Amino acid sequence: MALLERHDTGAVARLTLNNPDKLNPLSDAMLAALQDEFDRLADDTTIRAITLSGAGKVFCAGHDLKEMTAGRQAEDGGKAYFKDLFERCARMMMSIQKLPQPVIAQAHGIATAAGCQLVAACDMAIAAEGTRFGVNGVNIGLFCSTPMVALSRNIPRKQAFEMLTTGQFIPADKAETLGLVNKVVPHDQLDAAALELAELVASKLGAAVKIGKEAFYNQIQMPVSEAYDYAGDVMAQNMLYRDTAEGISAFLEKRPPDWNQ
Repeated sequence: MALLERHDTGAVARLTLNNPDKLNPLSDAMLAALQDEFDRLADDTTIRAITLSGAGKVFCAGHDLKEMTAGRQAEDGGKAYFKDLFERCARMMMSIQKLPQPVIAQAHGIATAAGCQLVAACDMAIAAEGTRFGVNGVNIGLFCSTPMVALSRNIPRKQAFEMLTTGQFIPADKAETLGLVNKVVPHDQLDAAALELAELVASKLGAAVKIGKEAFYNQIQMPVSEAYDYAGDVMAQNMLYRDTAEGISAFLEKRPPDWNQ
């Protein structure tokens, strides 16, 4: 049984965290599996969108605490292991934004600590009714500092700080209101809703989505005037694409575009 399963539906790669007995933790092996798959997808021009779900009762319960406890047994008390662990996790999370394809988290049950971080790191997210989201490390004396990075870039800072310091869960409807997820659907519609969104994204010109996704994350870190200058250059580059010209012509002529990419 693969720890991370992949099934492609047309131009959509469907990834599933597949360790349900342990609540799909981001163990060393799971981090490696995700990183390997993202590295492969980065060069896969046949895939236009990606969904990420969890098998079993929950999406992801965060890091594997038993592995982390074992890591403390090293002579240095685990300092080198923990530094390496969080660097590997951060690299995997950042890989999501660097992918040319949009990634859609498909959350159910719970998404807690690094599992909540994983939802926040994805480009979009759909949640099943009843899903709970939390950065609960503070409850065991471990502040969720790395999940904080993605979370605080998704929701307002006071709400993020409350979650981080109280360790309380928020329900799916509040996660939608705050902007952590795009949409909440009945549990039995979750799979279909995520695939529908992914297929809609996949139907667009891949080259345009790729350049746009990169520009989105670059410009959001810039001052407004710098962002406009940068975005203008990106649009000018995009306008030079053969398929963009074809898309404009097709729109004006009221026909489907004949795209090569």
